[in-house]
Amino acid sequence: MTSDRVRVVLAAGGTGGHVFPAEALASQLCERGVEPVLFTDHRGVSFHGEMQVRRIRGGGIAGKTLSQRARSMAALGTGLLEASWALRRLRPSAVVGFGSYASVPTVLAASFAGIPVILHEQNARLGRANRLLARRAQRIATAFDVVAGLPEDSAHRVVRTGMPVRPSFARLRDRAYQPPEPGGAIRVLVLGGSQGARVFGDVLPAAVDRLNARLRTRLLICQQCRPESLDAVEDAYRRIGIHVELASFFDDVPQRLASAHLLIARAGASTIAEITAVGCPAVLVPYPFAADDHQTANAQAIAEAGGAWLIPQAALTPEGLAARLEEVVAHPQMLCDAAAASRAAGFERAAGRLADLVLEVIGSAPRETIITGGRLAA
Repeated sequence: MTSDRVRVVLAAGGTGGHVFPAEALASQLCERGVEPVLFTDHRGVSFHGEMQVRRIRGGGIAGKTLSQRARSMAALGTGLLEASWALRRLRPSAVVGFGSYASVPTVLAASFAGIPVILHEQNARLGRANRLLARRAQRIATAFDVVAGLPEDSAHRVVRTGMPVRPSFARLRDRAYQPPEPGGAIRVLVLGGSQGARVFGDVLPAAVDRLNARLRTRLLICQQCRPESLDAVEDAYRRIGIHVELASFFDDVPQRLASAHLLIARAGASTIAEITAVGCPAVLVPYPFAADDHQTANAQAIAEAGGAWLIPQAALTPEGLAARLEEVVAHPQMLCDAAAASRAAGFERAAGRLADLVLEVIGSAPRETIITGGRLAA
């Protein structure tokens, strides 16, 4: 496949936290006349939007047992072959990796071929895949100002671009936060990430039950649940006389986030990017089993900036959550201050900044690399 148009491969997979920023970058690249192509694994195919997509088997040095590591390495070898063949045909001018082991074969194949590589790290701690690949990258773009785990010799290659968010979130950045009216409805949005969060379904109904009756009747709760938990969570709220809107997935999260007075959520990279884009105060409960505990690092960064309240999952109790709800409702200025701090912690035009960085790297690459996409096409 050949074309005079500049083409850039985006390597991302796994959960939405890796693919959503790739989608946001793709939109900006298209505006600049660049054709984006997504290389992803079987889990990322459903997230790709309108981009051209190639499915590549992901793999790395993962697994706790010898057999698991062997399977992972075998998948990496297969993925390398698939990515090398696809890159040879597409001849991209650069490859942008967004972390997760789904990106490893494509980024390695690009590096072996002499194709310029840019990595984007969405979290406050460098992920395992990006740690493996960091020394092969011409640039490492970060969402946070401080990122733990970067190679010691990488300072000259690190650029903070921020976390790209989809246009539907970016358009809401200038919207002013409106606190609850005295005695009025309090809209609480509860999200569990793309995988849902069972703990919220267990703790939140019990927390609401501990609120005084007047406050309880003001709550308008919209909560994401795992499909298998919907009936149980609905029953828990019904027993305390609370009507809630429950779903396993919301396709209008930007609008719901923009109208929420408070968010209760995990602390994945996409969630952090979206709340800082919109400026929504949040109670963040990091997923304790995330790789390298990166969600805690994310939540700490926003909490220290004043944009959120961090509650470790081990400390999440109905009594504690009820006390937090009562406190912020009794002092609306706390919500306003957190909303302003959340927005200030974000990085405006992150997707555009990353697109500009990609074009800068392409522009500084040898002309034969841009034309042929590296040595594979020679």
